[in-house]
Amino acid sequence: MAEPSVAAMPAAASVLERLYVVVMAGGSGTRFWPASRRERPKQLLELIADGPLLANTLDRLEGLVPLSRVFVVTAERLLEQTRAAVPALPPAHVIGEPIARNTAPCLGVAAAIAGAHRPDAIVALLPADHHVADPEAFRRALAAAAVASDGGRITTLGVVPTYPETGYGYIETRGAEATVGGAAHVDASAAEAPRDVVRFVEKPSLATAAEFLSGGRHLWNAGVFVGRADALLAAIATHLPALDEAARPLLALLSTLGPAALHAPALPAALSELFARAPAISIDHGIMEHLKDLRVVPLVAGWSDVGSWRSLLDFGRDDAGFVRGDVLAEDCKGCVLVSDGPTLAALGLRDVAVVAHADAVLVLPLDRSQDVRRLVDRLAAAGRGELL
Repeated sequence: MAEPSVAAMPAAASVLERLYVVVMAGGSGTRFWPASRRERPKQLLELIADGPLLANTLDRLEGLVPLSRVFVVTAERLLEQTRAAVPALPPAHVIGEPIARNTAPCLGVAAAIAGAHRPDAIVALLPADHHVADPEAFRRALAAAAVASDGGRITTLGVVPTYPETGYGYIETRGAEATVGGAAHVDASAAEAPRDVVRFVEKPSLATAAEFLSGGRHLWNAGVFVGRADALLAAIATHLPALDEAARPLLALLSTLGPAALHAPALPAALSELFARAPAISIDHGIMEHLKDLRVVPLVAGWSDVGSWRSLLDFGRDDAGFVRGDVLAEDCKGCVLVSDGPTLAALGLRDVAVVAHADAVLVLPLDRSQDVRRLVDRLAAAGRGELL
């Protein structure tokens, strides 16, 4: 039997009519070098499914939020490429950040724009570059978070862990006995009841991560935040007053013009002032870790942050591991083999990544995937901007 769509859930219907989604697409994705470059970062790459990760993110919103209530915030230099990746989205709904300032300023822009469309708007802020195997479960969880946040409390999504991952931050919760043993033991529809957040936990050791998995009270931090626009702006004013001050010209413009401000000549100047004066800080550190009444909705949806070349092994369907492009693999196991141009021939490899592009080739053991950024830093220090 087909599962009911989220839009058919009576308790959520009126809330979902006020839901706006803002997708954060300003990251550089350096851990996916040489595929990811300054002008074609991770969110614009076609790594797993058909189409770039950004387009996949918008696709999974279908049936929950219309594109008229979806916005993408990206780097100003990537406006053209981003609009090309999501051609169905109105061009004015792709907004450029003039300066990189981490994610908290993006939250301010999101809340301001949604609030200008309607005062009772609820905002969901999503990363652009994650993968979700079960979009329907994701939509249910996001709808549950929207309903949970309608009373004024900010809500996040937390992924029920499937193994003791040490590369993610965790969210400690109350009343989580149902998740003991990880996602394999949790029914997706039963997992979506909101819980109170005790605290955020930084990336743990393997032993601590194993304790988190068996204890059932900890969830992976998915970086998804949902709240009423007014509640988000109030949280910014309380915990990041410098960002609140920097956002006032944008808020004034939106208050005067409403949604028409997205087409106003004054918009770039308001955004420039906001990002020039805003602190460079994440939503987690700047706001969420300070909230005393934060809630979390558990997510069981086959989620991955697609954080490194090693993470692609989870999507491998070849005997060699994960293979994409013009690749000939013989007697290879547990490998990531990707070519975006030349024929890549690999023989007898174990647990390595080989990524071939026209102007660069990356070779590394998969357990060093998090260190790719060191190579990018060395190229930058050597003045090799043509490879970045």
